[in-house]
Amino acid sequence: MEHLSPKEKIAIMIAIIGAMFFAAVNQTIVGNALPVIISDLGGLDLYSWVFTIYMLTSAITTILAGKLSDIYGRKPFLIIGIIIFSIGAFLAGTSTTIIQMITYRGIQGLGAGFIMSAAFTAVGDLFAPRERGKWQGAMSAVFGISSVFGPTLGGYIVDNYEWKWVFWVFLPLGIIALGLIWKLFPSSVKREGEKIDYLGSLFLMSTIVTALLGFSWAGTKYDWGSAEILVLFAASILSLCIFVAVERKAKSPILPLHLFKNGIFTISNIIGFVIGVSMFGGVMYVPFYIQGVLGFSATHSSFLTMSMTLGLVAASALGGQLISKTGKYKLQAIIGLSISAFGLFLLSQMGINTSQFSLVLYLILVGFGLGIGMTVFTLTVQNAVDQSYLGVATASSQLFRSIGGTVGVAIMGTLLNTRMADRMESFPAPDSSVSPEIMDSLQSLQNPHLLLDHRQLDQIVKTIPSEALPLFQETFEHLKVALTYALSGVFLFVTVVMVVGIFLAFFLKEVPLRSASLSTKENEKNNSEAKADIDQSLHQQH
Repeated sequence: MEHLSPKEKIAIMIAIIGAMFFAAVNQTIVGNALPVIISDLGGLDLYSWVFTIYMLTSAITTILAGKLSDIYGRKPFLIIGIIIFSIGAFLAGTSTTIIQMITYRGIQGLGAGFIMSAAFTAVGDLFAPRERGKWQGAMSAVFGISSVFGPTLGGYIVDNYEWKWVFWVFLPLGIIALGLIWKLFPSSVKREGEKIDYLGSLFLMSTIVTALLGFSWAGTKYDWGSAEILVLFAASILSLCIFVAVERKAKSPILPLHLFKNGIFTISNIIGFVIGVSMFGGVMYVPFYIQGVLGFSATHSSFLTMSMTLGLVAASALGGQLISKTGKYKLQAIIGLSISAFGLFLLSQMGINTSQFSLVLYLILVGFGLGIGMTVFTLTVQNAVDQSYLGVATASSQLFRSIGGTVGVAIMGTLLNTRMADRMESFPAPDSSVSPEIMDSLQSLQNPHLLLDHRQLDQIVKTIPSEALPLFQETFEHLKVALTYALSGVFLFVTVVMVVGIFLAFFLKEVPLRSASLSTKENEKNNSEAKADIDQSLHQQH
């Protein structure tokens, strides 16, 4: 696309960012609105599937679109993605049952995977490696903005209008983005001699789906050691083994295994997995502290957590500009991950009396560090491979981050429940002289989830006799201490994971970002040098 003028490239990027915002905000807008939607449709036991199905379908199409867009170009998959996503959004607004809602959210996920994969890859088509940083930063900022704007708008819509408008309000934006991409984005010629790897695609999907289901259900729907979870993990491992065997013989593999011989590609994706664990897994538990320990409402919680998002948005833009200006990224990655790890460590040290000001400061540090660091690793993956593998390399980066988030949520959910139960067992039992009626009231308070349901807690308090209020207050404080203890373990675990990411970043070979795309020969030279340096460093460690 080198024949395009700078103005044409900017116009195309505006259209791509519009499509990304359309997909991203439709994901975040559902969060605050979903309780109202579920109360109307029913099916509380299937609540989590509204999110899970979206994650599964988007993960599948992300990696498929990466490879297919290398063959057919990015434009068809941006267009297909917007159309599928728009259909899913429209249908979701017509749902009359929870099963319909889950089905239509799955359709949205299919479209989102196409959009996200093709959008990030298109940056590599439009701009030389050195110029990509600022645009990658801008696109990362889109997610931050949508996570601020989406939940607020979703809450306003369900409070004042019918909930279907949550899904319909941004459909005009999707239509506009579709028209701009259709008109402005140049078409590509199909790469000759390439065939679609159907068998590899099937076993890759099987690997992803069974693994994500296993981690999503483990510790929640089923125990980690249950037959259901073990079967899912066994199926995922078996599918992975078959996938590797198929890919070794495939003429045009869906995920070329030789890319993992490239040290930069492999280390960048592992760090992306670490970032997924920390960002999606750890940070989602901050509202537990705000609402459960500090006792604030969900609305107040969203305003406090917004500080992290704003830090991420600002740092993403700044980090992208720094990469484009200096052409270097390794030090920026180390600094960003270190700032984020420090912020996560501070979160692990919070107590029941931590101030809001301190919490906001910690969240800003986490967000700022993630914003600086995240900008780097999609760029390093793109810079490490030949242009012909740009799509599949970019998609792999997004896939590893998504899987990291899923694994992180599962592990930390189990860690939270285990530590909470252990701490509650250590609390002294109420005095035996307490009347049976009061004992029953106190027993109803032993559920830690009450800390997050303020309405139910208020109803229980009204039923407690006045003479039992001191005991109630003591039990309530015990619950808050137990939740704080559990969350401290969660944030400490995430801190350790992030430190592992910092350690790996030191082994990341810094290949200078050129002002023009690298040729295959230059890439191979840089990749072989990077691998040699990493092998030498690891040998010295031993």
